[in-house]
Amino acid sequence: MLAGEIMTRDVTTVGLDASIEAVIALMVARGASGVPVVTEQGQLAGIITEGDLLRRVETATVEPRRRSFLDLLLGPGREVTEYVRSHSRRVSDLMTEQVISVAEDTPLAEVVRIMETKRVRRVPVLRDGRLVGIISRADLVRALGRRLAELAAPLRSASDDELELRVRAALGRVSLFDNSNIDVRVEDGAATVEGVIHDERLRPALRVAVETVPGILTVIDKIIFVEPVTGSIYPA
Repeated sequence: MLAGEIMTRDVTTVGLDASIEAVIALMVARGASGVPVVTEQGQLAGIITEGDLLRRVETATVEPRRRSFLDLLLGPGREVTEYVRSHSRRVSDLMTEQVISVAEDTPLAEVVRIMETKRVRRVPVLRDGRLVGIISRADLVRALGRRLAELAAPLRSASDDELELRVRAALGRVSLFDNSNIDVRVEDGAATVEGVIHDERLRPALRVAVETVPGILTVIDKIIFVEPVTGSIYPA
């Protein structure tokens, strides 16, 4: 799947001259934790998030800083920046300008990698520099829900024989089970899993592999664990 297939197209945005009062009202009304900032031409200029509003003079959350020797050498630059961010009520003074974005044809795997490594909750989608959508974690969850429904739909009326073949194929695709002697029978949608494993940790993995095959209603565990060193047998 690609970014353009799941992105939210109707994106709430604000302009560079917007006030933080307006942004806060939007966040509260839409239940959003961040709002893209765009130019009059629709170009992405930045993004303002809840994090940009944490340290504010109005809420007495600005902590006084002790000037270090490095501050004395570099001058008041950092203090000036902190003052502007904690006192200004203009979006352009508070927004994060360096925004990580993706294109419409970016694979979802790359979008997720960006969210995880950069610790961001949303990623703007651009076309020639213009904002055309945004992907949030909620969009990814909705896409997963739709995909699960699509996978399940064709198999809801599958026969037990068809389900048995699909379960065996699913187990065959997982290299974890290569050295295990496992067999499966399906009756009325219930899959009975039998055989021998030599690592008890494989038991939940087998259950997951079987029960996630669309059409399987329940899994009956009859697997026997044989301790590889002592040969001790532990039934399900």
